Amino acid sequence: MIWSVDRPSDVVLMRAALLAPRFHTLLDACLEFGAARLRAEWQILQNEGTLEAQRAAPEVHRILRHIEEGFADAQA
Repeated sequence: MIWSVDRPSDVVLMRAALLAPRFHTLLDACLEFGAARLRAEWQILQNEGTLEAQRAAPEVHRILRHIEEGFADAQA
């Protein structure tokens, strides 16, 4: 049996990006969904307390901080 999904939901895409954090992927997610929405989804993942979220946390925090600093610099 073949499963097909035309396009995963926004939540699925954001969670996948957050749990396998890469700068360009999270930057794309911020541009697509907004930094605030991505941060909110990250907060939900952290509250769930999964091992995957715990492992990703240091990298996600670092990357999101750099992205948000870059956005702030661009607006200045």
